[in-house]
Amino acid sequence: MSELREVRIKRLKMRSMRRGIKEMDLILSAYADRNLNDMDAPALDSYDALLQENDQDLYQWVTGQVQPPDSFTGLIADIAQTFQK
Repeated sequence: MSELREVRIKRLKMRSMRRGIKEMDLILSAYADRNLNDMDAPALDSYDALLQENDQDLYQWVTGQVQPPDSFTGLIADIAQTFQK
């Protein structure tokens, strides 16, 4: 049985808020609140995969200290743009 969209979005928002380092909690929870409801299934899959990554790596990607993997480049750019607002 697959996960209902509403349940999946709720789970992703919770995982965005409870990261491990406060900076990523703030960045990802703001991004999730603004964007997850409008994402299609492939975009949610990509975000779900991103949440599997290490917080220190994510922070360096979002802040531009390190180039993200190609599979996350667009998503990281979108998150970084949200972070800068």
